[in-house]
Amino acid sequence: MTKQRNWAGNYTYHASNWHIPESVEEIQQLVKKCNRLKVVGSRHSFNHIADSNEHIVSVEQLNRVIDFDKEKQKITVEAGMKYSDVCQYLDETGLALHNLASLPHISVAGACATATHGSGDKNGNLATIVSGIEFVNGNGEIITLTREEHEEEMRGLSVSLGAFGIITKLTLDLIPDFQVRQVVYQNLSFHEFYQYYDEIYASAYSVSLFTDWQEERFNQVWLKQTITEQDAVELNTDFYGAELANVNLHPISGHGAEHCTEQLGVLGAWHDRLAHFKMNFTPSSGKELQSEYILSRHHISDAMKKLNGLRDEIAPLLLVSELRSIKADDLWMSMNYKQDSIGIHFTWKDLWNEVKLVLPKIEAVLEPFQPRPHWGKLFTMDPTKLQTRYKQLPAFRQLVRKYDPDGKFRNEFLKQYIFEK
Repeated sequence: MTKQRNWAGNYTYHASNWHIPESVEEIQQLVKKCNRLKVVGSRHSFNHIADSNEHIVSVEQLNRVIDFDKEKQKITVEAGMKYSDVCQYLDETGLALHNLASLPHISVAGACATATHGSGDKNGNLATIVSGIEFVNGNGEIITLTREEHEEEMRGLSVSLGAFGIITKLTLDLIPDFQVRQVVYQNLSFHEFYQYYDEIYASAYSVSLFTDWQEERFNQVWLKQTITEQDAVELNTDFYGAELANVNLHPISGHGAEHCTEQLGVLGAWHDRLAHFKMNFTPSSGKELQSEYILSRHHISDAMKKLNGLRDEIAPLLLVSELRSIKADDLWMSMNYKQDSIGIHFTWKDLWNEVKLVLPKIEAVLEPFQPRPHWGKLFTMDPTKLQTRYKQLPAFRQLVRKYDPDGKFRNEFLKQYIFEK
């Protein structure tokens, strides 16, 4: 069998044995007969977190809504369902997800397992709305847990890193639906950001700042503002010195904006604005690499000043860099555990030999601020150093051993970053 690759094409999975079960019972059988296996969702991780040397299970066929309770404001979906499909299901139900990642075509289970995030000062990452989990453990048993009955274990399980078993269903908390307008400004100076980053991030439900590091500025500021039909629709022409854009823009200079969500202050449903890219746009394999470092938000001004010293080394390798805020949470292995955060994201050109030389330099200048790398993206941080960033790691290890006593789901990534001391 031809070796499989991830979405971006930068990573080739080692497993030759791929399985695409159509039921939970098939998953149980696979777990019972295989010594080592891992699960993949939409393959949007850029590293070896979902790899296996023996068996890989894809949950792409488990993609249905299992239950929708409008009164309790909850939806239960199978693990392989993508956010774009959940959004389509929720359309016109009167309920919504609290947030979305920049790309909506990622699996719910995979995004939650890696603490993948949307953005916003008052918005936790995507795993924070998980109120129930069903998974198949290392013995092939179906385990069902809820926040109401298993609150502490849910804090450990919601960001699972694929360590406990194969997630088959997730129950998500919903909120009343809402309208959003997206307004874009151009050329916000770093100097203004250093002084007013709190006010900038508080200016909308979700705020994204994009820079190519060519100059000391953010090329674009995307404000996703919640708004009602009755609110004033007039747009400010100035935003901390940045100018209002009068055409739709793509975050990467020179790219057409036809696949980007509507801008120019046009009011739309939450699911047509919170992501950066449209639901009906199915992205092909993108020739890019991604890294992201999450740090406590009160360090962001100093951290950006430090990173600015690497601007000449970062810029030639970069497609775009994005900064977003994320609310603190209490999920053990979340990058936002107990800290309101800013994520500094890098979308790199597909030049791994060069990128892997600049990542240690980025990590070195950010070290005083104790950054936590995104679990599903590229980093070079020493495992021992990374482990010091997670106070609940001993409890997480203990919980992993409870549900996977023989280490069936333990791959090289988990050995390196979670269990190696």
